[in-house]
Amino acid sequence: MRALLEVELDTAASNKLITEGTIGEGIQQILDRIKPEAAYFLSRHGRRAMVFVVDVADEASLPSLAEPFWLQLEATVDLNICMTADELAEGLKRLHG
Repeated sequence: MRALLEVELDTAASNKLITEGTIGEGIQQILDRIKPEAAYFLSRHGRRAMVFVVDVADEASLPSLAEPFWLQLEATVDLNICMTADELAEGLKRLHG
């Protein structure tokens, strides 16, 4: 199922990685592992942030999606199941039988 993976980096930790020149490689390693459908990089709440559209095969997939961000980037991570407009329309049809 499709999910929106939202990541906010800790400023001090990411500053250190940027200064060391290792943040890009670390992010690329994570991207290679989670294989997002889409990836966006932005500022959120005054912090460096990333938003990914990912495929979640099952609940057991959650650690492999979130842990790299916690371990390597000291980030906060939110994961929300999401759907397309067509999927929403199908879900609404199911409400009425």
